[in-house]
Amino acid sequence: MRTGAGGAGTAALAGAAATVLLCAGCSPEPPGQDGPFAGQEVDWRTCYDGRQVGELAGWGADPDWLETLECGTVTVPLDHDRPDGTVVDIALIRAPATGPAEERLGSLVLNPGGPGVSGIEMLDFPFFGDDVRAAFDLVSFDPRGVGESGGFACGDVYVMDDALRRVADTDPADLTDVELRPLEDAARRYAESCTETVGEEFLAHLGTVNVVRDLDVIRDALGDERLSFVGYSYGTHIGALYAEMFPRRTRALVLDGAVETELSNAGIALDQVAAYQNTWDMFVAHCTAEVERCPFAGPASGGGNGSDARMGELMAGLDRDPAEAEGVPVDGDTLLRMIGMELYHEESWDYLAELLAALDAGDGEGTARRLGELYGNTFGKYKDVDPEDVDPRAEHQDANAVFTAVNCADRADPDDVAAYRDAADRADVLSPLFGPELVWEQLPCAYWPESEEAPTGFTAPDAPPIVVIGTVGDPATPYAWAEELAGQLETGVLVTYEGAGHTLYGKGRSDCVDGPVDAYLLTGEAPRPGLTCPRT
Repeated sequence: MRTGAGGAGTAALAGAAATVLLCAGCSPEPPGQDGPFAGQEVDWRTCYDGRQVGELAGWGADPDWLETLECGTVTVPLDHDRPDGTVVDIALIRAPATGPAEERLGSLVLNPGGPGVSGIEMLDFPFFGDDVRAAFDLVSFDPRGVGESGGFACGDVYVMDDALRRVADTDPADLTDVELRPLEDAARRYAESCTETVGEEFLAHLGTVNVVRDLDVIRDALGDERLSFVGYSYGTHIGALYAEMFPRRTRALVLDGAVETELSNAGIALDQVAAYQNTWDMFVAHCTAEVERCPFAGPASGGGNGSDARMGELMAGLDRDPAEAEGVPVDGDTLLRMIGMELYHEESWDYLAELLAALDAGDGEGTARRLGELYGNTFGKYKDVDPEDVDPRAEHQDANAVFTAVNCADRADPDDVAAYRDAADRADVLSPLFGPELVWEQLPCAYWPESEEAPTGFTAPDAPPIVVIGTVGDPATPYAWAEELAGQLETGVLVTYEGAGHTLYGKGRSDCVDGPVDAYLLTGEAPRPGLTCPRT
Protein backbone atom coordinates (compact mmCIF):
# COMPACT_ATOMS: atom_id res chain seq x y z
CA MET A 1 0.00 0.00 0.00
CA ARG A 2 0.82 3.48 -0.54
CA THR A 3 -1.11 5.70 -0.83
CA GLY A 4 5.75 22.54 12.13
CA ALA A 5 2.94 23.00 14.38
CA GLY A 6 1.63 26.27 15.72
CA GLY A 7 0.59 26.92 19.28
CA ALA A 8 -2.11 28.97 20.95
CA GLY A 9 -1.07 32.14 19.14
CA THR A 10 -1.69 30.76 15.67
CA ALA A 11 -4.93 29.11 16.77
CA ALA A 12 -6.18 32.47 18.02
CA LEU A 13 -5.20 34.11 14.75
CA ALA A 14 -7.08 31.43 12.82
CA GLY A 15 -10.16 32.04 14.94
CA ALA A 16 -10.02 35.79 14.42
CA ALA A 17 -9.61 35.28 10.69
CA ALA A 18 -12.55 32.93 10.36
CA THR A 19 -15.10 35.66 9.73
CA VAL A 20 -12.91 37.85 7.53
CA LEU A 21 -13.64 38.02 3.82
CA LEU A 22 -11.13 36.41 1.51
CA CYS A 23 -9.46 39.58 0.26
CA ALA A 24 -9.06 41.26 3.63
CA GLY A 25 -5.44 42.22 4.05
CA CYS A 26 -4.71 41.65 0.37
CA SER A 27 -3.38 44.33 -1.90
CA PRO A 28 -6.03 45.74 -4.30
CA GLU A 29 -4.33 44.18 -7.28
CA PRO A 30 -1.84 41.33 -6.89
CA PRO A 31 1.13 41.22 -9.22
CA GLY A 32 0.60 39.07 -12.28
CA GLN A 33 2.51 36.04 -13.45
CA ASP A 34 6.10 36.94 -14.25
CA GLY A 35 8.36 36.04 -17.15
CA PRO A 36 8.00 34.71 -20.68
CA PHE A 37 5.31 32.16 -19.73
CA ALA A 38 2.85 34.84 -18.58
CA GLY A 39 -0.23 35.74 -20.57
CA GLN A 40 -0.87 32.35 -22.18
CA GLU A 41 -4.35 31.63 -23.49
CA VAL A 42 -5.69 28.10 -23.27
CA ASP A 43 -7.04 26.74 -26.54
CA TRP A 44 -9.94 24.71 -25.14
CA ARG A 45 -11.28 21.81 -27.21
CA THR A 46 -13.72 18.95 -26.66
CA CYS A 47 -12.01 16.26 -24.59
CA TYR A 48 -13.67 13.06 -25.75
CA ASP A 49 -15.09 11.80 -29.01
CA GLY A 50 -18.12 9.53 -29.17
CA ARG A 51 -16.10 6.32 -28.84
CA GLN A 52 -14.27 7.58 -25.77
CA VAL A 53 -17.50 8.77 -24.17
CA GLY A 54 -18.95 5.30 -24.70
CA GLU A 55 -15.92 3.61 -23.14
CA LEU A 56 -15.96 5.85 -20.07
CA ALA A 57 -19.72 5.46 -19.73
CA GLY A 58 -19.07 1.73 -19.50
CA TRP A 59 -17.14 2.44 -16.31
CA GLY A 60 -20.07 4.34 -14.84
CA ALA A 61 -19.41 7.89 -16.07
CA ASP A 62 -22.32 10.12 -17.18
CA PRO A 63 -22.19 10.70 -20.96
CA ASP A 64 -23.89 14.10 -20.63
CA TRP A 65 -21.22 15.21 -18.16
CA LEU A 66 -18.38 13.88 -20.30
CA GLU A 67 -19.62 15.80 -23.34
CA THR A 68 -19.27 19.11 -21.45
CA LEU A 69 -15.59 18.60 -20.66
CA GLU A 70 -12.95 20.69 -22.43
CA CYS A 71 -9.20 20.06 -22.60
CA GLY A 72 -6.16 22.22 -23.25
CA THR A 73 -2.54 22.81 -22.27
CA VAL A 74 -0.22 25.42 -20.86
CA THR A 75 3.54 25.41 -21.29
CA VAL A 76 5.94 25.72 -18.36
CA PRO A 77 9.72 25.58 -18.06
CA LEU A 78 11.19 22.40 -16.62
CA ASP A 79 13.45 24.62 -14.52
CA HIS A 80 11.71 27.86 -13.59
CA ASP A 81 15.11 29.43 -12.94
CA ARG A 82 16.07 28.72 -16.56
CA PRO A 83 13.01 29.73 -18.58
CA ASP A 84 14.92 29.47 -21.87
CA GLY A 85 15.61 25.74 -21.34
CA THR A 86 13.50 22.59 -21.66
CA VAL A 87 9.73 23.06 -21.47
CA VAL A 88 6.86 20.81 -20.37
CA ASP A 89 3.26 20.93 -21.61
CA ILE A 90 0.82 20.68 -18.70
CA ALA A 91 -2.51 19.07 -19.63
CA LEU A 92 -5.69 20.76 -18.36
CA ILE A 93 -9.35 19.76 -18.23
CA ARG A 94 -12.35 22.00 -17.57
CA ALA A 95 -16.02 21.57 -16.74
CA PRO A 96 -17.48 25.02 -17.55
CA ALA A 97 -19.60 26.76 -14.94
CA THR A 98 -23.30 26.16 -15.35
CA GLY A 99 -24.59 29.48 -13.97
CA PRO A 100 -25.19 32.83 -15.68
CA ALA A 101 -21.98 34.52 -16.83
CA GLU A 102 -22.51 37.59 -14.64
CA GLU A 103 -22.66 35.41 -11.50
CA ARG A 104 -19.56 33.31 -12.14
CA LEU A 105 -16.54 33.61 -9.85
CA GLY A 106 -13.81 32.28 -12.14
CA SER A 107 -12.03 28.94 -11.94
CA LEU A 108 -11.84 26.44 -9.09
CA VAL A 109 -8.66 24.43 -9.61
CA LEU A 110 -8.55 20.88 -8.25
CA ASN A 111 -5.86 18.35 -7.44
CA PRO A 112 -6.81 14.76 -6.49
CA GLY A 113 -3.60 13.89 -4.62
CA GLY A 114 -1.08 11.13 -5.04
CA PRO A 115 1.46 12.33 -5.90
CA GLY A 116 0.93 10.86 -9.31
CA VAL A 117 -2.87 10.77 -9.57
CA SER A 118 -4.26 12.20 -12.81
CA GLY A 119 -6.29 15.37 -12.50
CA ILE A 120 -7.56 14.81 -16.03
CA GLU A 121 -9.15 11.50 -15.05
CA MET A 122 -10.45 13.08 -11.84
CA LEU A 123 -12.99 15.17 -13.75
CA ASP A 124 -14.46 12.20 -15.60
CA PHE A 125 -16.95 12.24 -12.72
CA PRO A 126 -18.76 15.28 -11.23
CA PHE A 127 -17.64 16.93 -8.00
CA PHE A 128 -19.41 19.36 -5.64
CA GLY A 129 -22.95 20.64 -5.39
CA ASP A 130 -24.98 22.68 -7.84
CA ASP A 131 -24.11 26.07 -6.31
CA VAL A 132 -20.36 25.55 -6.61
CA ARG A 133 -20.61 24.12 -10.11
CA ALA A 134 -22.80 27.07 -11.17
CA ALA A 135 -20.29 29.63 -9.90
CA PHE A 136 -16.97 28.10 -10.98
CA ASP A 137 -15.34 26.51 -13.97
CA LEU A 138 -13.99 23.31 -12.43
CA VAL A 139 -10.41 22.93 -13.69
CA SER A 140 -7.94 20.15 -13.03
CA PHE A 141 -4.55 19.23 -14.44
CA ASP A 142 -1.97 16.49 -14.67
CA PRO A 143 1.06 17.79 -12.73
CA ARG A 144 4.46 17.50 -14.39
CA GLY A 145 5.47 13.86 -14.76
CA VAL A 146 1.87 12.63 -14.48
CA GLY A 147 -0.37 11.24 -17.21
CA GLU A 148 -0.57 13.58 -20.18
CA SER A 149 2.02 15.99 -18.71
CA GLY A 150 5.09 13.89 -19.41
CA GLY A 151 3.99 10.78 -17.52
CA PHE A 152 6.51 7.97 -17.33
CA ALA A 153 7.14 4.47 -16.02
CA CYS A 154 10.45 3.30 -14.59
CA GLY A 155 11.96 0.95 -12.05
CA ASP A 156 11.36 -2.81 -12.12
CA VAL A 157 8.30 -3.15 -9.91
CA TYR A 158 8.54 -6.95 -9.75
CA VAL A 159 12.12 -6.93 -8.52
CA MET A 160 11.10 -4.54 -5.74
CA ASP A 161 8.03 -6.63 -4.89
CA ASP A 162 10.07 -9.84 -4.77
CA ALA A 163 12.65 -8.23 -2.52
CA LEU A 164 9.91 -6.90 -0.22
CA ARG A 165 8.32 -10.33 0.03
CA ARG A 166 11.64 -11.88 1.07
CA VAL A 167 11.76 -9.73 4.19
CA ALA A 168 8.01 -9.64 4.88
CA ASP A 169 7.94 -12.52 7.38
CA THR A 170 11.05 -11.51 9.33
CA ASP A 171 11.14 -9.14 12.26
CA PRO A 172 13.02 -6.10 10.88
CA ALA A 173 15.28 -5.99 13.95
CA ASP A 174 16.42 -9.55 13.18
CA LEU A 175 17.37 -8.89 9.54
CA THR A 176 21.10 -9.09 8.95
CA ASP A 177 23.00 -6.95 6.48
CA VAL A 178 23.28 -9.99 4.22
CA GLU A 179 19.52 -10.62 4.33
CA LEU A 180 18.83 -6.97 3.55
CA ARG A 181 21.21 -6.76 0.61
CA PRO A 182 18.71 -8.00 -2.06
CA LEU A 183 16.23 -5.32 -0.98
CA GLU A 184 18.97 -2.69 -0.87
CA ASP A 185 20.18 -3.70 -4.34
CA ALA A 186 16.61 -3.69 -5.74
CA ALA A 187 15.96 -0.19 -4.35
CA ARG A 188 19.25 1.10 -5.82
CA ARG A 189 18.47 -0.43 -9.22
CA TYR A 190 14.98 1.07 -9.09
CA ALA A 191 16.40 4.57 -8.56
CA GLU A 192 19.08 4.07 -11.22
CA SER A 193 16.48 2.81 -13.70
CA CYS A 194 14.38 5.94 -13.22
CA THR A 195 17.41 8.15 -13.70
CA GLU A 196 18.31 6.32 -16.91
CA THR A 197 14.72 6.32 -18.20
CA VAL A 198 13.74 9.96 -17.74
CA GLY A 199 16.99 11.72 -16.92
CA GLU A 200 18.45 13.21 -13.76
CA GLU A 201 17.41 16.76 -14.69
CA PHE A 202 13.75 15.78 -15.11
CA LEU A 203 13.67 13.89 -11.79
CA ALA A 204 15.37 16.79 -10.04
CA HIS A 205 12.53 19.14 -11.03
CA LEU A 206 9.51 16.97 -10.24
CA GLY A 207 9.08 18.22 -6.69
CA THR A 208 6.12 20.13 -5.29
CA VAL A 209 7.90 23.49 -5.34
CA ASN A 210 7.92 23.28 -9.15
CA VAL A 211 4.32 22.04 -9.31
CA VAL A 212 3.35 25.16 -7.35
CA ARG A 213 5.18 27.39 -9.83
CA ASP A 214 3.35 25.58 -12.64
CA LEU A 215 0.07 26.18 -10.82
CA ASP A 216 0.68 29.91 -10.85
CA VAL A 217 1.21 29.78 -14.61
CA ILE A 218 -2.10 27.89 -14.86
CA ARG A 219 -3.88 30.50 -12.72
CA ASP A 220 -2.61 33.26 -14.96
CA ALA A 221 -3.62 31.42 -18.15
CA LEU A 222 -7.13 30.91 -16.75
CA GLY A 223 -7.45 34.67 -16.31
CA ASP A 224 -7.88 34.59 -12.53
CA GLU A 225 -6.20 37.29 -10.46
CA ARG A 226 -6.30 35.05 -7.41
CA LEU A 227 -6.39 31.28 -7.06
CA SER A 228 -9.37 29.30 -5.77
CA PHE A 229 -8.21 25.73 -5.13
CA VAL A 230 -9.34 22.43 -3.62
CA GLY A 231 -6.56 19.95 -2.92
CA TYR A 232 -7.03 16.42 -1.63
CA SER A 233 -4.31 14.47 0.20
CA TYR A 234 -0.99 15.35 -1.51
CA GLY A 235 -2.90 18.23 -3.14
CA THR A 236 -2.96 19.89 0.29
CA HIS A 237 0.83 20.22 0.08
CA ILE A 238 0.47 21.97 -3.27
CA GLY A 239 -2.16 24.36 -1.91
CA ALA A 240 -0.41 25.19 1.35
CA LEU A 241 2.89 25.83 -0.40
CA TYR A 242 1.12 28.03 -2.98
CA ALA A 243 -0.19 30.20 -0.12
CA GLU A 244 3.36 30.53 1.20
CA MET A 245 4.92 31.37 -2.16
CA PHE A 246 2.08 33.46 -3.66
CA PRO A 247 -0.07 34.79 -0.79
CA ARG A 248 -1.24 37.90 -2.72
CA ARG A 249 -2.42 35.65 -5.56
CA THR A 250 -4.42 33.41 -3.20
CA ARG A 251 -8.22 33.74 -2.92
CA ALA A 252 -9.55 30.56 -1.24
CA LEU A 253 -7.91 27.21 -0.46
CA VAL A 254 -9.63 24.04 0.76
CA LEU A 255 -7.11 21.43 1.92
CA ASP A 256 -8.77 18.06 2.59
CA GLY A 257 -6.71 15.21 4.05
CA ALA A 258 -3.62 17.22 4.95
CA VAL A 259 -0.17 15.74 4.45
CA GLU A 260 2.77 16.29 6.78
CA THR A 261 5.45 18.50 5.24
CA GLU A 262 8.40 18.22 7.64
CA LEU A 263 9.29 14.53 7.98
CA SER A 264 11.38 12.18 5.86
CA ASN A 265 9.50 9.59 3.83
CA ALA A 266 10.31 6.93 6.44
CA GLY A 267 8.86 9.22 9.11
CA ILE A 268 5.76 9.76 6.99
CA ALA A 269 5.36 5.98 6.66
CA LEU A 270 5.50 5.56 10.45
CA ASP A 271 2.68 8.04 10.96
CA GLN A 272 0.65 6.30 8.25
CA VAL A 273 1.17 2.90 9.85
CA ALA A 274 -0.36 4.23 13.07
CA ALA A 275 -3.23 5.74 11.07
CA TYR A 276 -3.95 2.50 9.21
CA GLN A 277 -4.06 0.66 12.53
CA ASN A 278 -6.43 3.26 13.97
CA THR A 279 -8.79 2.98 10.99
CA TRP A 280 -8.56 -0.82 11.06
CA ASP A 281 -9.63 -0.75 14.73
CA MET A 282 -12.58 1.49 13.76
CA PHE A 283 -13.53 -1.01 11.04
CA VAL A 284 -13.33 -3.91 13.50
CA ALA A 285 -15.66 -2.07 15.89
CA HIS A 286 -18.06 -1.44 12.98
CA CYS A 287 -17.90 -5.09 11.91
CA THR A 288 -18.64 -6.46 15.39
CA ALA A 289 -21.53 -4.04 15.88
CA GLU A 290 -23.20 -4.25 12.47
CA VAL A 291 -22.46 -7.56 10.74
CA GLU A 292 -23.69 -10.98 11.79
CA ARG A 293 -20.92 -13.62 11.94
CA CYS A 294 -18.21 -10.95 12.06
CA PRO A 295 -14.97 -12.91 12.56
CA PHE A 296 -13.75 -10.40 15.14
CA ALA A 297 -16.74 -10.74 17.48
CA GLY A 298 -16.36 -12.42 20.84
CA PRO A 299 -13.75 -12.28 23.60
CA ALA A 300 -11.23 -14.41 21.75
CA SER A 301 -10.73 -12.02 18.88
CA GLY A 302 -12.66 -8.80 19.41
CA GLY A 303 -10.59 -5.62 19.22
CA GLY A 304 -6.94 -4.76 19.60
CA ASN A 305 -4.34 -7.49 19.16
CA GLY A 306 -7.07 -10.16 19.09
CA SER A 307 -8.53 -8.87 15.84
CA ASP A 308 -5.04 -8.53 14.36
CA ALA A 309 -4.30 -12.15 15.25
CA ARG A 310 -7.61 -13.35 13.81
CA MET A 311 -6.94 -11.45 10.58
CA GLY A 312 -3.52 -13.07 10.49
CA GLU A 313 -5.16 -16.48 10.68
CA LEU A 314 -7.48 -15.65 7.78
CA MET A 315 -4.50 -14.49 5.73
CA ALA A 316 -2.55 -17.64 6.58
CA GLY A 317 -5.49 -19.73 5.39
CA LEU A 318 -5.40 -17.95 2.02
CA ASP A 319 -1.65 -18.50 1.80
CA ARG A 320 -2.25 -22.24 2.16
CA ASP A 321 -5.27 -22.30 -0.16
CA PRO A 322 -5.60 -19.12 -2.29
CA ALA A 323 -9.08 -18.03 -3.34
CA GLU A 324 -9.95 -17.08 -6.92
CA ALA A 325 -10.83 -13.50 -7.90
CA GLU A 326 -11.20 -12.42 -11.54
CA GLY A 327 -9.37 -15.64 -12.43
CA VAL A 328 -6.40 -14.62 -10.27
CA PRO A 329 -5.35 -16.47 -7.07
CA VAL A 330 -5.58 -14.23 -4.00
CA ASP A 331 -3.25 -14.97 -1.10
CA GLY A 332 -3.16 -13.31 2.31
CA ASP A 333 -0.88 -10.47 1.28
CA THR A 334 -3.09 -9.57 -1.69
CA LEU A 335 -6.18 -9.58 0.52
CA LEU A 336 -4.48 -7.24 2.98
CA ARG A 337 -3.56 -4.83 0.17
CA MET A 338 -7.21 -4.74 -0.90
CA ILE A 339 -8.38 -4.21 2.68
CA GLY A 340 -5.91 -1.37 3.08
CA MET A 341 -7.43 0.42 0.08
CA GLU A 342 -10.99 -0.33 1.21
CA LEU A 343 -10.35 1.37 4.54
CA TYR A 344 -10.37 4.59 2.46
CA HIS A 345 -14.11 4.15 1.85
CA GLU A 346 -16.20 4.03 5.02
CA GLU A 347 -19.39 3.61 3.00
CA SER A 348 -18.23 0.15 1.80
CA TRP A 349 -17.31 -1.28 5.19
CA ASP A 350 -20.45 -3.43 5.43
CA TYR A 351 -19.46 -5.11 2.18
CA LEU A 352 -15.90 -5.69 3.40
CA ALA A 353 -17.15 -7.13 6.69
CA GLU A 354 -19.48 -9.51 4.84
CA LEU A 355 -16.54 -10.71 2.73
CA LEU A 356 -14.45 -11.48 5.81
CA ALA A 357 -17.44 -13.16 7.47
CA ALA A 358 -17.90 -15.41 4.42
CA LEU A 359 -14.19 -16.23 4.38
CA ASP A 360 -14.22 -17.04 8.09
CA ALA A 361 -17.30 -19.27 7.73
CA GLY A 362 -15.80 -21.23 4.84
CA ASP A 363 -18.50 -19.97 2.47
CA GLY A 364 -16.63 -20.53 -0.80
CA GLU A 365 -19.35 -19.18 -3.08
CA GLY A 366 -19.93 -16.02 -1.03
CA THR A 367 -16.19 -15.43 -0.67
CA ALA A 368 -15.51 -15.84 -4.40
CA ARG A 369 -18.33 -13.48 -5.40
CA ARG A 370 -17.37 -10.69 -3.01
CA LEU A 371 -13.66 -11.18 -3.50
CA GLY A 372 -14.01 -10.90 -7.27
CA GLU A 373 -15.84 -7.58 -6.97
CA LEU A 374 -13.29 -6.26 -4.48
CA TYR A 375 -10.39 -7.33 -6.70
CA GLY A 376 -11.93 -5.58 -9.70
CA ASN A 377 -12.48 -2.39 -7.70
CA THR A 378 -8.94 -2.37 -6.34
CA PHE A 379 -6.82 -3.44 -9.28
CA GLY A 380 -9.06 -2.93 -12.30
CA LYS A 381 -10.08 -5.58 -14.77
CA TYR A 382 -6.71 -6.49 -16.22
CA LYS A 383 -8.29 -9.28 -18.24
CA ASP A 384 -9.95 -6.57 -20.38
CA VAL A 385 -6.62 -5.02 -21.40
CA ASP A 386 -5.63 -5.69 -25.00
CA PRO A 387 -2.04 -7.02 -25.06
CA GLU A 388 -1.42 -4.99 -28.23
CA ASP A 389 -2.01 -1.81 -26.20
CA VAL A 390 0.85 -2.61 -23.80
CA ASP A 391 4.21 -1.03 -24.62
CA PRO A 392 6.76 -3.89 -24.45
CA ARG A 393 9.47 -1.40 -23.45
CA ALA A 394 7.50 -0.66 -20.28
CA GLU A 395 7.26 -4.32 -19.25
CA HIS A 396 7.87 -4.72 -15.52
CA GLN A 397 8.25 -0.94 -15.07
CA ASP A 398 6.30 0.81 -12.35
CA ALA A 399 3.59 3.01 -13.87
CA ASN A 400 3.19 4.67 -10.46
CA ALA A 401 6.85 5.65 -10.28
CA VAL A 402 6.03 9.36 -10.15
CA PHE A 403 4.67 8.74 -6.63
CA THR A 404 8.14 7.73 -5.54
CA ALA A 405 9.84 10.37 -7.68
CA VAL A 406 7.93 13.32 -6.17
CA ASN A 407 8.22 12.06 -2.60
CA CYS A 408 11.96 11.47 -2.99
CA ALA A 409 12.41 14.89 -4.61
CA ASP A 410 10.48 16.73 -1.90
CA ARG A 411 12.06 15.39 1.27
CA ALA A 412 15.44 14.90 2.91
CA ASP A 413 15.86 11.14 3.36
CA PRO A 414 18.57 9.05 5.04
CA ASP A 415 20.95 7.20 2.73
CA ASP A 416 21.76 4.45 5.25
CA VAL A 417 19.68 1.26 5.05
CA ALA A 418 20.03 0.88 8.84
CA ALA A 419 17.83 3.96 9.33
CA TYR A 420 15.07 2.30 7.33
CA ARG A 421 15.50 -0.95 9.27
CA ASP A 422 15.06 0.95 12.54
CA ALA A 423 11.94 2.67 11.19
CA ALA A 424 10.56 -0.66 9.91
CA ASP A 425 11.09 -2.15 13.35
CA ARG A 426 9.08 0.68 14.94
CA ALA A 427 6.37 0.22 12.31
CA ASP A 428 6.17 -3.49 13.13
CA VAL A 429 5.48 -2.61 16.77
CA LEU A 430 2.83 -0.04 15.80
CA SER A 431 1.00 -2.46 13.52
CA PRO A 432 2.15 -5.97 12.61
CA LEU A 433 -0.62 -6.02 9.97
CA PHE A 434 0.27 -2.87 8.05
CA GLY A 435 3.67 -1.90 9.35
CA PRO A 436 7.08 -2.71 7.90
CA GLU A 437 6.27 -2.77 4.18
CA LEU A 438 5.15 0.87 4.18
CA VAL A 439 8.62 1.82 5.42
CA TRP A 440 10.59 -0.51 3.17
CA GLU A 441 8.82 0.95 0.11
CA GLN A 442 10.62 4.25 0.78
CA LEU A 443 14.11 2.74 0.36
CA PRO A 444 14.63 3.91 -3.26
CA CYS A 445 14.79 7.47 -1.86
CA ALA A 446 18.13 6.57 -0.27
CA TYR A 447 19.60 6.40 -3.80
CA TRP A 448 17.63 9.16 -5.53
CA PRO A 449 19.45 11.93 -7.44
CA GLU A 450 19.68 15.33 -5.80
CA SER A 451 16.71 17.63 -6.29
CA GLU A 452 15.20 20.90 -5.16
CA GLU A 453 13.48 19.97 -1.90
CA ALA A 454 10.18 21.60 -0.99
CA PRO A 455 10.43 24.32 1.68
CA THR A 456 9.48 23.35 5.23
CA GLY A 457 8.29 25.37 8.20
CA PHE A 458 6.10 27.63 6.09
CA THR A 459 3.23 29.53 7.74
CA ALA A 460 1.72 31.65 4.92
CA PRO A 461 1.10 34.63 7.25
CA ASP A 462 -0.05 36.93 4.44
CA ALA A 463 -2.62 34.56 2.95
CA PRO A 464 -6.39 34.89 3.46
CA PRO A 465 -8.19 32.25 5.59
CA ILE A 466 -7.36 28.68 4.54
CA VAL A 467 -9.73 25.79 5.33
CA VAL A 468 -8.12 22.49 6.41
CA ILE A 469 -10.36 19.40 6.65
CA GLY A 470 -9.33 16.41 8.76
CA THR A 471 -11.05 13.02 9.15
CA VAL A 472 -10.50 11.29 12.50
CA GLY A 473 -10.29 7.83 10.91
CA ASP A 474 -8.27 8.68 7.81
CA PRO A 475 -5.84 5.78 7.15
CA ALA A 476 -3.61 7.58 4.64
CA THR A 477 -3.34 11.13 6.00
CA PRO A 478 -3.65 10.93 9.79
CA TYR A 479 -5.96 13.40 11.50
CA ALA A 480 -3.00 14.71 13.48
CA TRP A 481 -1.52 16.01 10.21
CA ALA A 482 -4.63 18.15 9.63
CA GLU A 483 -4.33 19.52 13.16
CA GLU A 484 -0.66 20.30 12.54
CA LEU A 485 -1.21 22.02 9.20
CA ALA A 486 -4.14 24.11 10.46
CA GLY A 487 -1.99 25.21 13.39
CA GLN A 488 1.10 25.80 11.25
CA LEU A 489 -0.75 28.07 8.79
CA GLU A 490 -1.35 31.38 10.54
CA THR A 491 -4.77 31.77 8.91
CA GLY A 492 -5.67 28.07 9.02
CA VAL A 493 -9.21 27.05 10.05
CA LEU A 494 -9.72 23.37 10.94
CA VAL A 495 -12.91 21.43 10.10
CA THR A 496 -13.13 17.98 11.69
CA TYR A 497 -15.14 14.98 10.47
CA GLU A 498 -15.52 12.31 13.16
CA GLY A 499 -15.96 9.39 10.78
CA ALA A 500 -13.45 7.44 8.70
CA GLY A 501 -12.14 7.33 5.15
CA HIS A 502 -9.69 9.27 3.04
CA THR A 503 -10.98 12.79 2.14
CA LEU A 504 -14.66 13.70 1.81
CA TYR A 505 -15.40 17.31 0.77
CA GLY A 506 -17.64 17.67 -2.27
CA LYS A 507 -18.46 13.96 -2.45
CA GLY A 508 -21.87 14.11 -0.77
CA ARG A 509 -20.79 12.25 2.36
CA SER A 510 -21.35 15.01 4.94
CA ASP A 511 -23.69 17.98 4.60
CA CYS A 512 -22.21 19.32 7.82
CA VAL A 513 -18.83 19.64 6.07
CA ASP A 514 -19.99 20.48 2.56
CA GLY A 515 -22.36 23.33 3.48
CA PRO A 516 -19.92 25.60 5.34
CA VAL A 517 -17.06 24.83 2.93
CA ASP A 518 -19.28 25.59 -0.07
CA ALA A 519 -20.14 28.92 1.57
CA TYR A 520 -16.44 29.66 2.08
CA LEU A 521 -15.70 29.17 -1.60
CA LEU A 522 -18.72 31.17 -2.71
CA THR A 523 -18.79 34.06 -0.23
CA GLY A 524 -15.39 34.15 1.41
CA GLU A 525 -16.57 33.47 4.95
CA ALA A 526 -14.64 30.59 6.50
CA PRO A 527 -16.37 28.01 8.73
CA ARG A 528 -16.54 28.82 12.42
CA PRO A 529 -13.43 27.79 14.38
CA GLY A 530 -13.63 24.31 15.85
CA LEU A 531 -16.38 23.04 13.55
CA THR A 532 -16.76 19.30 14.20
CA CYS A 533 -19.10 17.14 12.13
CA PRO A 534 -20.49 13.76 13.27
CA ARG A 535 -20.01 10.52 11.43
CA THR A 536 -22.80 9.93 8.91
